[in-house]
Amino acid sequence: MEKVKVSAVSYTNTTPFIYGLQHSGIIAQLVLSLDVPSMCAHKLIHNEVDLGIVPVATLLDLPEAEIISDYCIGATGAVNSVFIFSEKPIDEIHTLRLDSQSRTSNGLAQILLRYYWKREVTVITEGVADAYVEIGDRTFGKHGLHPYRYDLAAHWQQFTGLPFAFAVWVANKPLPMSFVQSFNDALAYGLAHRTLVIEQLPFRLDFDYRLYLMEQIDYQYDDKKKQAVALYLKLMKELDCTLTQKMQAPSGL
Repeated sequence: MEKVKVSAVSYTNTTPFIYGLQHSGIIAQLVLSLDVPSMCAHKLIHNEVDLGIVPVATLLDLPEAEIISDYCIGATGAVNSVFIFSEKPIDEIHTLRLDSQSRTSNGLAQILLRYYWKREVTVITEGVADAYVEIGDRTFGKHGLHPYRYDLAAHWQQFTGLPFAFAVWVANKPLPMSFVQSFNDALAYGLAHRTLVIEQLPFRLDFDYRLYLMEQIDYQYDDKKKQAVALYLKLMKELDCTLTQKMQAPSGL
């Protein structure tokens, strides 16, 4: 069997998975790259890798892909690393700048604005806006930087009653069952050794790694998260359809 090309997210929340892969025999079967979420998705969609932990919105572009693991990057309640940051309360924002690193979180923000907060906002990808989406390690220690912050996983649960899965392990081609089993065993090993992972992270006063990796990130891809992903993808399709109709609508009377 040729080595399996794997793309993994380079954020702190994935470090237990990386630890497990690097400290298991399966590492000899892998070509492992660490990327931001959007690049993980790009590589999987364009067949540059065979397997990746990718933002769940990627599933819209890979309908034949297979989720090969019962582990994910998820949250039940606040995740503490996926936010809308704002200078204004949510009912006063008119423009939102998206995060270039994750389509899923951008979509989640827009879903919540439309269906939960009942807000119609102008979305931009760069420049100055009333609020902006930001994910991952770049959000650590930023709680006091803006007067308003909205944890998107927490508000999703308030909206739907469900947890959320931000990223799942997806293969774009069939992989041997023996490999899949060994791969999942390695992920489980990493999760079981999170305390060792935490000890190796750089010290900082403004963020609690232990709370984050042991409690706030929920790594089990269970039935509730599968329901959440199905609902999220349904709402994303509705959102994309609405935006397309608006773009095609004639101006004027």
